[in-house]
Amino acid sequence: MGKTMFESLMTNYMMDTVTVIHSAFEDNPRTVAFVEVDKSASVEKKCEIAFLKTNSINDAWWKNEGVTPMFPDKACRSTSTGDMVLIGTDKYKCEMSGWTKI
Repeated sequence: MGKTMFESLMTNYMMDTVTVIHSAFEDNPRTVAFVEVDKSASVEKKCEIAFLKTNSINDAWWKNEGVTPMFPDKACRSTSTGDMVLIGTDKYKCEMSGWTKI
């Protein structure tokens, strides 16, 4: 069932959308998802939420709430070290521990 107008307004007011870009194992980076994150969260927290929401744990990650899949195939690998998250105009690379602004 779709969101009510109020729910849509609240989502737009309280949430940001970040872009997940897979680049670790690809010849060319490609956008695989848009992920809703709490607007008031820190940059690191937004990256972590995007990472967690684009990893398959109990089900395919693209079925997670707040995730809009953007890949053309039937499936897509989970986000990994070396992939990136775009927040506004700033891009962050997933490292073995934490994130680096690039």
